[in-house]
Amino acid sequence: MADHPITLEVCCGSFADALAAHAGGASRIELNSALPLGGLTPSEASVKLVCQHTNLEVVAMARPCAGGFCYTDAQWAQLLAEISSLLAAGVHGIAFGCLTPTGAVDVARTREAVHLIHQAHATAVFHRAFDLTPNADKAINQLVSLGVDRLLTSGQAPTALEGAPLIAHLQSTWGDRIEILPGSSVRPSSAVQLLATTGVSQLHSSCSGVIPVPAAATAAHGVDFSVPGYEPDEVSRVDPTVVRALVECLKSLS
Repeated sequence: MADHPITLEVCCGSFADALAAHAGGASRIELNSALPLGGLTPSEASVKLVCQHTNLEVVAMARPCAGGFCYTDAQWAQLLAEISSLLAAGVHGIAFGCLTPTGAVDVARTREAVHLIHQAHATAVFHRAFDLTPNADKAINQLVSLGVDRLLTSGQAPTALEGAPLIAHLQSTWGDRIEILPGSSVRPSSAVQLLATTGVSQLHSSCSGVIPVPAAATAAHGVDFSVPGYEPDEVSRVDPTVVRALVECLKSLS
């Protein structure tokens, strides 16, 4: 049994996803757009709708484009501008990540982003760009030194369960200085083992289900607007029943 309630953060790609997460009993979300691209910055409109219609704690993704986490000057300027807009719209935290061309934490830019976020008294979250860094201990030491509040990670593995040994190490070594948030393929079936193995007090999950859509809405006449790698007549959305199952699972451990 956990000493404290375990927090579930649901990864959402839209206002509709946020409503589903709220209906399922989640207390915190990471709000994105374009989840098939790994998650990009959500629109200001979606942020305002979530804040108006739910009492969710909202962490917003700040990522201006797909294609990794080593940004040009123009992309970085856009990311900082998006952080400012998201904070003004009322989010409680910002998830971001920036790396050098060698895959290390970009210290100067991370410091700049953390300062901007903390000026608004919001939470600075370094996302899974961390999972690409060549030296996990060096990277997390830098993040702690820079004042990052929370780290989202799969333990530098395809799934959080596979990365549990590193997550456990990060939690035991650094968990009193930075929150460790495991994510990637977290489901009710894996949550208990992940929590028992790592000792963390929060989890990040998409809680997704596949929803059919009319094929004519994505492809016709040889024209296809579906996302490569995804079936044209199916989309992935937050499933409130999965959220509820995971919430109940975590409550049973508290």
